Amino acid sequence: MSKVLDWFGFGKGGEFHASSGHDHGSGDHEHTHGVIDPSIATTDRGIWAIKWSFIILAITASLQIVVVVLSHSIALLADTIHNIADATTAIPLWVAFTLVRRAPTKVFNYGLGRVEDFAGMLIVLIILFSALLAGYEAINRLIHPQTIAFLGWVAVAGFISFLGNEIVAIFRIKVGREIQSAALIADGYHARTDGLTSLAVVLGAVGVWAGFPLADPIIGLLITITILGIVWQSARSVLVRALDGVDPAIVNEIQHAAEHVKGIKIVSTRARWVGHRLHTDIAVAVDEALPVGEGVKLAEQLRSELKGHISALSTATITFASPDGDNSFAITAQTHAPHQAPEPFAVQSKLATGSLAIVDTLEGERFHLTFTKTTENLEATVVIARPDGDEVLLLTPMASDAKTFESNRAPAEPHEFSAKLILKSKLLSDTLQFTMKEPEGHHH
Repeated sequence: MSKVLDWFGFGKGGEFHASSGHDHGSGDHEHTHGVIDPSIATTDRGIWAIKWSFIILAITASLQIVVVVLSHSIALLADTIHNIADATTAIPLWVAFTLVRRAPTKVFNYGLGRVEDFAGMLIVLIILFSALLAGYEAINRLIHPQTIAFLGWVAVAGFISFLGNEIVAIFRIKVGREIQSAALIADGYHARTDGLTSLAVVLGAVGVWAGFPLADPIIGLLITITILGIVWQSARSVLVRALDGVDPAIVNEIQHAAEHVKGIKIVSTRARWVGHRLHTDIAVAVDEALPVGEGVKLAEQLRSELKGHISALSTATITFASPDGDNSFAITAQTHAPHQAPEPFAVQSKLATGSLAIVDTLEGERFHLTFTKTTENLEATVVIARPDGDEVLLLTPMASDAKTFESNRAPAEPHEFSAKLILKSKLLSDTLQFTMKEPEGHHH
């Protein structure tokens, strides 16, 4: 059962912690179309994954279309429409990405990021139309039964669809782990469940072969219901984004970033998505006795912290305000206790000795593993046990100091956990168990 759950993405052994409070994406990893997570859209590997997913699903759907025309199978038609919708949704988004890269103009001062919202709405309409078409054909076939030809080929086409979706699933999960994209990994597991939907086509063919001709349109109707569920989730995500909706955790993360800058306090903040980039307007309070230049330096430090905590951030407009002013225009972020890091962990291993700590950097919080003695070609990974799955952070040598390894992203809150440090060389490996506790009075 544990292996089955891992295969569907519900296990605890294979994934990093997807809800890290320091690298927020869209905040919605359901099976949606029309909204691409920033962790995918802002990386070359992510866009590369989208391209190849499109190619694989397009080939799968093309093979299915041939069998649909020959067999008149409604179940296979519905599954083919499902695969076509999955594949073709990449086209409007790719056109949108191309337009988004254009520089701002005197007319479009913020660029063309909103094109992604229009692309998302178009995608939802495409999928809705495909679902209505599949549903109409299924109901019509229930009322007016028709003989299904080439049952063997129908079953083969359903199995090919399963294989195509499984290849896409493995591909997306692998690339998602490489670029630390929870959304792409989630899309991979959804492709896996889509593959199981394709196996229902095989079941329908077997039912018809066994003397139950209505099995085919019934399976087609069930697949249609699945497509309508995707339409609902996608429409909700697209409309929330188009109406400037954001995950409330992003607002809280902005406040958390401010805790790393002494002498500054966020009074209120607003955030909105323009395409897959985040824009924020933040009002801050500082000591009124500070010179203007010092206040500007604090604002720049805050902007640097924000970029380290929220990778999709494009613009942070920071203004100064009175703590007692009228801030009804914006949401006030939740307040956290002043930030303090847990005590470092002393590393004592046959491969290396040193210290592992969570430190503040210009890019935000990171794990730092500083060695006093180490072996060549050492690899280091921290695996944190979280209630909803392991959080995995890769540590790599810093360019400026080969004896200091740094994590590729920030550890999630809270900074109180049980974990293990995995050290590997060419011939040996060692696993060190450790715990970290937040200082008293500092809890998120």
